[in-house]
Amino acid sequence: MAATVLHKTAQLGQSIWLDSISRKLLMTGELEDWIDKGVSGVTTNPSIFEQAIAKTTDYDGEIRALAGEGKSASDIYEFLTLQEVGAAADVLRPVYDRTGGLDGYVSLEVNPLLAEDASSTVSEARRLFSALSRPNVMIKIPATPEGVTAVETCIADGVNVNATLIFSTKQYVSVAEAYIGGLRQRAEKGLPLSVASVASVFVSRIDTAADALLSSKGEDFSDLKGHIALDNALMTYAEFQRIFATEPWNRLSKKGARVQRPLWASTGTKNPAYSDVLYVENLIGKDTVNTVPPATLNAFLEHGKAETREDREPARLRLARLAKSGVDLDAVCAKLLKEGLNAFNVAFDLLIQSLAKKMG
Repeated sequence: MAATVLHKTAQLGQSIWLDSISRKLLMTGELEDWIDKGVSGVTTNPSIFEQAIAKTTDYDGEIRALAGEGKSASDIYEFLTLQEVGAAADVLRPVYDRTGGLDGYVSLEVNPLLAEDASSTVSEARRLFSALSRPNVMIKIPATPEGVTAVETCIADGVNVNATLIFSTKQYVSVAEAYIGGLRQRAEKGLPLSVASVASVFVSRIDTAADALLSSKGEDFSDLKGHIALDNALMTYAEFQRIFATEPWNRLSKKGARVQRPLWASTGTKNPAYSDVLYVENLIGKDTVNTVPPATLNAFLEHGKAETREDREPARLRLARLAKSGVDLDAVCAKLLKEGLNAFNVAFDLLIQSLAKKMG
């Protein structure tokens, strides 16, 4: 296949992962087609599984058969999600091997209801990682304060982690420090540092929230609207570059550790007035990942451009003006974290309810 904009993006140092999974994706060769076009990983979350399992009939026969074996709705949920993630990981294993373990990952989230329980999150992450028994799987852990503690423990245990639902730069820094802390524990024990991790920073939802607050001010803030999410991501990327250039990190790097790449999530455009590839074109950078929903990925393949944007000064100026406007970005991010957790909890509950109905 001819080179696509995804391949060009990879040459600039960014991997493109697909933010979707379904029976159709796995059974029809569609995932292989995406890989040919330049996709090098897959992410999932409770909302994606709720769409795939609860809102289609693709799994109904298997659900009834599992119910006939005496399995509960929760048992069936775990069986199906492990099955799908494992199958996707097998398809992506050649990518993992070809890239020396940089890409080819599939992410599976711990039960979102455990987000405020560090010890239970760690136990769940260990169990899922062991059950999947594949090197190219990451366990997603929401970056609550308790989740950050769990991230460090899991990294120390050798569990690949996708720290998710990161909104603020401060929250990102805590996750990066947890990753480094976990690796430091491994180094002190003489264990290999080949543990993989990404930090999933959510993007578009920030514009949705910030734009609404700016509109309520009664002033013209058109120069800020549609920029704050990208600006926040750029400042987070600056922190990534700072943290992973320090001497403590360099010591770990010399022992084989890899950086924890920022992963841009929630990159589908929600405001129809904005470009449909706004959060893809403008966040291309070295040592990053962008996980993209299929519709946005098709748009990027059709008319997207692969180039880096390095000037951060406009972003700093806009964020300073945002603060002067009275919009507290940290408060916005804290609220979005709560809403994100709630959305995953609702999706998880709806999926379990739907499975109970489909069991017959």
